Amino acid sequence: MNHPPICDYTDSDYQTSFWEQGNRAYEDAAEAIALQSLLPKGGRLLLEIGAGAGRNTPRYIGFERIVLLDYSHTQLEQAQARLGRSERYVYAAADAYRLPFADSLFDAATMIRTLHHMADAPRALVQAARVLQPGGIFLLEFANKRNLKAILRWLARRQAWNPFDLEPVEFAPLNFDFHPQTIFAWLDEAGFTIEAKRTVSHFRLALLKRLVPFHYLAALDGLLQPTGEWWQLTPSVFVRARRRGTPLASPPAELLFRCPACETWPLVVHPAGADCPTCRHRYEYRDGIYDFRLEYAARLSPSEPSAS
Repeated sequence: MNHPPICDYTDSDYQTSFWEQGNRAYEDAAEAIALQSLLPKGGRLLLEIGAGAGRNTPRYIGFERIVLLDYSHTQLEQAQARLGRSERYVYAAADAYRLPFADSLFDAATMIRTLHHMADAPRALVQAARVLQPGGIFLLEFANKRNLKAILRWLARRQAWNPFDLEPVEFAPLNFDFHPQTIFAWLDEAGFTIEAKRTVSHFRLALLKRLVPFHYLAALDGLLQPTGEWWQLTPSVFVRARRRGTPLASPPAELLFRCPACETWPLVVHPAGADCPTCRHRYEYRDGIYDFRLEYAARLSPSEPSAS
């Protein structure tokens, strides 16, 4: 199977330029409201897929331990600078199509502002389901192609693509908008049952954001978000889904990792990283971050022993 291309934010100042200096305080506050309404009250272990620089991580206050996953090592360095090193956080640079974790490991997982970079979104959703405990909660945000602005632009013949078409639209390289019904169908196929829907960023208009303080816009947005149960016309949609199945005994907390190359579990973890006893990949642990990107993994020689 061909591996999908990956959107890599290495050396990006995305957190600063897009969020902190990009006049997006309203969007950030609106997303915080959606997360608060949808998140479980707490749990043992949460996976944040596409954690970036850790913008949302402090909002997962009820979880004992959080694993931050992003393909970009430098984004995780920024997250670590924000959150610090502690037993509560595990930082892992990895590919969302090949999650380096044991099956049925996590109580909950989030994927916020990440799916729109996935050329093979169903594959990423299947991976999220695999690492979740049956009964575990998955919070997904996706970019909605059937938003009101896109509909009006299409009706006015100012955009070529049809917002009612079920296929994703790639409006820029590795930037996709999705039809809500397509996302809901993919979640069902991956083994999820949808429990709640929230529409977010009702007022994502530059003029409104200039004229109205962001906290007022966010508060009004929060009042409208539950209408997502009936229709989805905003550029951003949040979904809470539960993995179907009978709960299982979770793997021991110290046996987190599975080989992304050959799927062997568990890996042999040591101070310098994690070794796969089957395919003999060595995944580095450097500056508090595990690196499970296959492009950067070393291979142990036949005569070189793996750590034990």
